[in-house]
Amino acid sequence: NPDSNQVTPASTAQPLGIHRPPPDPMSDLRNRMPLIDAFKAVASQMIVLHHLAFYGPMSDWMHQVAPGLVSWFSQDARMAVQVFLVISGFLAVRGLAPQGVLLATQPLALLGKRYANIAMPYVVSLLVAMACTWLASQWMDHTSLPGEPEFTQFLAHALLLHSVMGIDSLSAGVWYVAIDFQLFALMLALLWLGQRLGAAGKAGGAGGAGLVGSVVARSLVLVVGVASLYFFNRDAGWDNWALYFFGAYTLGALAWWMSQRPVRGWQVAAVLALVLAALAVDFRERIALALAVALVLGVAQHRGWLYNWPDSPVLAYLGRISYGVFLMNFPVSLVVNAAFTRFAPPDVWVQSAGVLLAWVACVGAGALFFHTVEQPLRRWSARPQSLQRPRVLVGVWLLLATILTAWE
Repeated sequence: NPDSNQVTPASTAQPLGIHRPPPDPMSDLRNRMPLIDAFKAVASQMIVLHHLAFYGPMSDWMHQVAPGLVSWFSQDARMAVQVFLVISGFLAVRGLAPQGVLLATQPLALLGKRYANIAMPYVVSLLVAMACTWLASQWMDHTSLPGEPEFTQFLAHALLLHSVMGIDSLSAGVWYVAIDFQLFALMLALLWLGQRLGAAGKAGGAGGAGLVGSVVARSLVLVVGVASLYFFNRDAGWDNWALYFFGAYTLGALAWWMSQRPVRGWQVAAVLALVLAALAVDFRERIALALAVALVLGVAQHRGWLYNWPDSPVLAYLGRISYGVFLMNFPVSLVVNAAFTRFAPPDVWVQSAGVLLAWVACVGAGALFFHTVEQPLRRWSARPQSLQRPRVLVGVWLLLATILTAWE
């Protein structure tokens, strides 16, 4: 979840078997990380501008005014997704296994909780997206409009299976929500496997088993991350699966683990050598960006300024609402594009002003979504009586996924 800066589901799930007292998930700014908020604020705005430059007729008008800028946002700004991938990996292991040992005793239930936390606001946003698409279709006919939705299409999106099933998206960018869930599930599985292998070794009793489990779990994450960097991430045929993105996610996880004192220089050097060698084999700007973000997070955590810099209320707020902005920007931009196509004069400056208005509207809609949908759902899911049987949710998900797969 792009807005999981404050806490992760793992760190708030004491009924699921976490071995430590969980922090209050609503303690808000006291537990936030301003640097991560700043990263998310900037990255989310890059995604909004990418969508505005890539979709809708207004971008064609603005291209006449600033062709280089529009082309850059259309093609290159999407790399901001790498920032979210690294941050997600960083925060995932911070909550799941800050020392490499999985803290949860019921990982399947934890996975169900994770699905509920990211899927509930996401499903609401899909309903908004379908309504916005219908409204926009009344005012314009354009290739950026999604097709008329079907029930199975909506169900596939709700189950986060639309990408792997090759189903057309109801909104731009929703593929990331599915990938985020896949990445969390893969990380959880690797940490669980490492713990099981460590327990099987039983070297030196429980303490020794925990140490072995930590080493094995981190090694498994590293191996799969390296496999992603050297193989899966170089083949676009894997881009609907977590393995394609797990290299960047692993860099975030390693940034957390390796920033814990004491830092062993040779380990940092070894990881850097592996990543730089992967870039030498096949240079990818997105991986270079992921490495840079991971290094900044690791240094910030180690030096202690992750929690107090930058001191910017604007960036902090934009970081908090980034998930809402991420979910709402495409449907809102469609409506603004359609309104300017239908009601505004076909003038290059008027239509270019429409792009700027759409940007403001996307941020405003994201803020409204955060306060009216995301926060209430988060408060509800944090209550002890909510989602008391998350493993049942996993079972329902598996049943519906099986039915959907057979139907298709």
